[in-house]
Amino acid sequence: MKIRQQAVIYLYLHRFIKLRILNITIVGTGYVGLVTGTTLAELGNTVYCVDIDAKKVETMKQGTVPIYEPGLEEMFLRNIQAQRLFFTTDLKEALDKSEVIYLALPTPPGEDGSADLSYVLSVANNIGELMTEYKVIVNKSTVPVGTADTVRATISGKTQIPFDVVSNPEFLREGFAVEDSMNPARVVVGSESERAKEIMAKIYQPFTNTGIPIIFMDEKSSELTKYAANSFLAVKITFMNEIANYCEKVGADVDKVRLGMGSDDRIGHRFLFPGIGYGGSCFPKDVKALIKSGKQEDFDFQILEATENVNQAQKVILVSEIEKYFGGNLQGKKIAMWGLAFKANTDDIREASSLDNIKILLEKGATITAYDSIAEENVRRILNDQISYAQDMYSALENADCLLIATEWSEFKNPNFNLMAEKMNNKAIFDGRNMFALEQVEDSGFYYKSIGRKTVK
Repeated sequence: MKIRQQAVIYLYLHRFIKLRILNITIVGTGYVGLVTGTTLAELGNTVYCVDIDAKKVETMKQGTVPIYEPGLEEMFLRNIQAQRLFFTTDLKEALDKSEVIYLALPTPPGEDGSADLSYVLSVANNIGELMTEYKVIVNKSTVPVGTADTVRATISGKTQIPFDVVSNPEFLREGFAVEDSMNPARVVVGSESERAKEIMAKIYQPFTNTGIPIIFMDEKSSELTKYAANSFLAVKITFMNEIANYCEKVGADVDKVRLGMGSDDRIGHRFLFPGIGYGGSCFPKDVKALIKSGKQEDFDFQILEATENVNQAQKVILVSEIEKYFGGNLQGKKIAMWGLAFKANTDDIREASSLDNIKILLEKGATITAYDSIAEENVRRILNDQISYAQDMYSALENADCLLIATEWSEFKNPNFNLMAEKMNNKAIFDGRNMFALEQVEDSGFYYKSIGRKTVK
């Protein structure tokens, strides 16, 4: 179902079934907070998004979306114009107007891998000091088991006013977040308060009215559900990468193996695509956090520790292949790179494989010219002029000794191999995302190394 059609259905439900409209505050306008706030406004609620960054807040008031996410801008502007979506730096102002407060704050990994709850607990402390009547505090951030209890204790230390704390994890895929937010597979709500559960059921009634299930459980089970889901997917990706690497050893084709596996409905086709590892804001952080949480309980997540180690090696597995191709010496070699984001359809470069590859290739004396029109600015902020940036995919290839593909952007799927050959010094492609069918390159004259398939020479 198209996102626009979903919006029409939900607005129809609000108008004719007389769903209760709520005033909701979202604290934090990062990826999760902004998508969540915009979605809740789309469902007819009045939403106040709070952020401490005054410049960012002013930019959003002017209608500029600070992140790249397909479909978000249209929904964002529509709800600003409908006066359902507002932005402020004043937590008290938003708190006083709202019945429900969502915490969508960063929980970055500490040096030991544990989730840093300082942002969440700081806001919880402020809420305890500022609230004047009953509120439902909703943890939307990905947090360790027991965080709801910690937030509850923090707020209770500042006020005698009744409140409830709910765990309501998000399951958004970057690049598909609007689709996922408007048509979730399920809604998970952790709470043992009947009052809070009733309010959360009203918020998500537009979903349940269309058959989407809401699953109620205790807070700790809800918190663990998010970590368990993301960690399982990380394991699935990593297992497939190991199978791909083994395919190369024995002469099997990972594409055929993937299709054979995925046709089993116990396994499914999703998250079986081999490549140069997973990255982003969720999987690496959540795997680390669950490993650390386990150790705090004297429990070793052995499968997750192996997953983390294998993934880190997988991210740079093509560097040795590039080095081997050039006889062990990359000094002065010019490498073109297509893609910088950790995956397609996002500008997110957190834990991106591209950055790991750039670091090692530069250390080995290579120079890099990269192209990614969406993620380039984020990389510039980190690397500055350590690498060069091209205006388009073909100009990145000028005098390149080889091409490394790090992100599966759609525009890379059907390139002009003749034009590529004209621009490059050397006809060699190292594809970390298996963008091309082998048949595409077999007659092109290119050396083509991908993941888990035979090398075209």
